[in-house]
Amino acid sequence: MPSLDDLKKRITSVKSTQKITKAMKMVAAAKLRKAQENAEKGRPYSEKMNNIILNLSRSITDKDNAPKLLSGTGNEKIYLCVVLTADRGLCGGFNTNIVKKAKSFFETIKSEGKSFKIITVGSKGYDQLKRIYGDQIIEKISFKDSKKINYPDAEIVGKKIIELFEKNEFDVCTIFYNQFKNVITQIPQEQQIIPLKSSETKENSEIDNYEFEPDEDEILSNLLPKNISTQIFKAMLENSASEQGSRMTAMDNATRNAGELVDKLTINYNRSRQAAITKELIEIISGAESL
Repeated sequence: MPSLDDLKKRITSVKSTQKITKAMKMVAAAKLRKAQENAEKGRPYSEKMNNIILNLSRSITDKDNAPKLLSGTGNEKIYLCVVLTADRGLCGGFNTNIVKKAKSFFETIKSEGKSFKIITVGSKGYDQLKRIYGDQIIEKISFKDSKKINYPDAEIVGKKIIELFEKNEFDVCTIFYNQFKNVITQIPQEQQIIPLKSSETKENSEIDNYEFEPDEDEILSNLLPKNISTQIFKAMLENSASEQGSRMTAMDNATRNAGELVDKLTINYNRSRQAAITKELIEIISGAESL
């Protein structure tokens, strides 16, 4: 049985941890509001860009000469998987859920006899994937030093993907991230960005009629690379909100658990202290009676 001194030190230690988790919860709550606003503002832009590209692709008469970023290479043998996670932990199952979604996708590809390459954006994703899929990881990118999510960071990833595609390093590119729903719920997503899936765009977007100038091919050559960076930026914004929501929930649970543990330890401390006092009283009384 632990001594009174050990119990007292344990209570002090748990209370200190509780203060830290409570502070982290408050910081996450403060950051969540801004991150959620940014994620919600980014959704209409990315969806509208997909809608415009869909309309442009329908206007192309010569499908054989369509941009490769839109039509693909014609093969589906090599997949590039971009796994977007956080650079920091203590956020519940946020990183693990994205990695689980990616691993399930990897196993499906392997079962079909196809190969894949991985780019990790965020150190936590790399840490979880390197043991099993270290040979498939071709690039690890981290924005740990960035104070906030910005479009130039997404462009770095987008340009890397386009560079690999132009070198015929892969046929299909899919990104993995968490879509923010609310503080408690974040939904792991897989989104194919090369070639662009017209069926998904059709379901999520309204079809509008546009008149284009200059030609559709020229517009697409400018829009498609930008769309890749835009979709990655949207995924990063969704991840940012999901991370803060998950961290807020995790730290709230940790704070409550610490409080319950302090209560239990306090009860044990009081019982042990009472037992020690009772024992001393019995010894004094026994000694007095023996005289």
